[in-house]
This record gives sequence, C-alpha cells and structure tokens, in this order.
Amino acid sequence: MQPYTKNWTQVTEFVMMGFAGIHETHLLFFILFLTMYLFTLVENLAIILVVSLDHRLWRPMYFFLTYLSCLEVWYTSVTVPKMLAVFIGVDGGKNISYAGCLSQLFIFTFLGATECFLLAAMAYDRYVAICMPLHYGALVSWGTCIRLAAACWLVGFLTPILPIYLMSQLTFCGPNVIDHFFCDASPLLALSCSDVTWKETVDFLVSLAVLLASSTVIAVSYGNIVWTLLHIRSVAERWKAFSTCAAHLTVVSLFYGTLFFMYVRTKVTSSINFNKVVSVFYSIVTPMLNPLIYSLRNKEVKGALGRVFSLKFWKAQ
Repeated sequence: MQPYTKNWTQVTEFVMMGFAGIHETHLLFFILFLTMYLFTLVENLAIILVVSLDHRLWRPMYFFLTYLSCLEVWYTSVTVPKMLAVFIGVDGGKNISYAGCLSQLFIFTFLGATECFLLAAMAYDRYVAICMPLHYGALVSWGTCIRLAAACWLVGFLTPILPIYLMSQLTFCGPNVIDHFFCDASPLLALSCSDVTWKETVDFLVSLAVLLASSTVIAVSYGNIVWTLLHIRSVAERWKAFSTCAAHLTVVSLFYGTLFFMYVRTKVTSSINFNKVVSVFYSIVTPMLNPLIYSLRNKEVKGALGRVFSLKFWKAQ
C-alpha cells in the first residue's frame, strides 16, 4: 500500500512492466509465448471441432471437455495478447486504462472460477460413470449436463463481483506501474494508497470458498471412485475404469496446485518474479497442456482426431 497524500490525484491509466530485466532476450520470449498461445488456440479449437463433428463423442464426458476447451481459449486470450504487446513494445502496448484493468481482472477471475466448477462437474460425471454405471443415463442426462454447465458459468460470473467492486473503491494515486504482465489482484493492491486489509481478506475468503467448494466435490468424487476401484477384482477392469479419469485427475492437479499457491494467501508482499512464473504456468502453460493430456491419454479422442483430420472423412461429408 502506498501512503496517501492530498496532493496526489486518482490514477486513470496503468503501465504494465511485464517481465522487466529480460531486455536482451525479449524477442526470444515473445516468440516462445506467441508459439505457446497459438498452439493453445489450435489444440483447443481442434478438440471443439472433433467433438462437434464425431458423433461417437456426443456423450456427457466430451460435452464438458468441449466447454473446458472453450474456457481455455478465452482464459488465455484475456491476458496473453496484452502480454505480447508489452514484449514487442508497440505504441500504447504497455498502457491499460483503469476501467480496462478492472475489466481484465473481472473476466480473468470469472473464467478461472468457472473452470474450477467445471472441473468439479467433470469429476461428478466420472464418479457416476464408475460408481453408478447402471444409473448413469438417468443421473447425467443431457438436461443435467446443460444445467450443470449453466450453473458453473453463473457461479463463476458471480465470484468476482464483490472483489472487483471493492477494488473499484480503492484509491490509486501513483505510481501507476504494475509489476506484472496482466492486471492481477496482488500487484494492483500493492499500488493502492488506501487501506487494503479488508480487500485482502475478502479476496482470500472468496478464493478459499471457490477452491474449497469445487475441490471438495472433486475429492469426494475421487474418494468414492477409489473405493469402488478397490472392490473390482480384475486388475484389467480396474485399470480400464481408472484410465477414464486419469487425464482429468492430471489436469485438476496442475490447475489447482498453482491456484491454491497463488490465491489462498492473505499477504501481497511476496516474490513478484516468482508469482509471475506461477502465473505463466496456470494462465499459459496449463491451458496448452490440457488438450495434450486429454488427447494423449484418451484412445477415443485420438481416434476421433485421426478420423476428423483424415481426407476420407471430409470426402464423405
């Protein structure tokens, strides 16, 4: 928090520092992050296309996977283009308005929270499929899938409303340089000349509520899955059942591990550079890895990818 004086005026624009200190290699990092971003877009759009075109994948599990891919595309697109503009130093690339900064933070938080609840819905889907296969059609109908997806989006949208409102009530009177590559809460709070104690507490509680609520559903679902698997006598059948949720479990571990580290903390004063590295991991690396994890570990997705991107498939259309 910056000390407030009457001579200071409200900041109307922020300047992104990005990754300061890598001027000699900024072009290399620009190419690296641009490649990762384009790769993320291509991968996730391919998943969306494949599930949409291959009727064999018109099942609840892949319905949720399509929504996850949509989320990943939007999630990365909120931050990465601006980060790339900072790298190449285009005119005004480092600048972002006060309203634009809060909007970016709102959308980023909204999409991140939605992904948490969507991963929880996917865990519930795997729980019913493995633990109650005879009731799967009734418990996870298309109507249920749509309602679960809509609930994820709604709760995700409601999540940042109070934190962003409280952020808008803070006074920013300079300096206006954000030591990050996007408008995250911690670097913004460090610039405020208001008392941020209440804002920190709300951020902590909201983050904790989202992560605990969604991770509890995931933990209970997988607890029941493990219990069911232990009662399957055939090792082959046990492995076959587990393989259907191995990709989801890997994605959950990557995503939740970084989020718990970044947001379930009450202090903003920590290693900024280390926070940037962690932010790169969950905002860029994880969305890039998720489609690979699902496609490489899933024979149905790999088969569908081969069919959709084969010449015979398009000749038959």
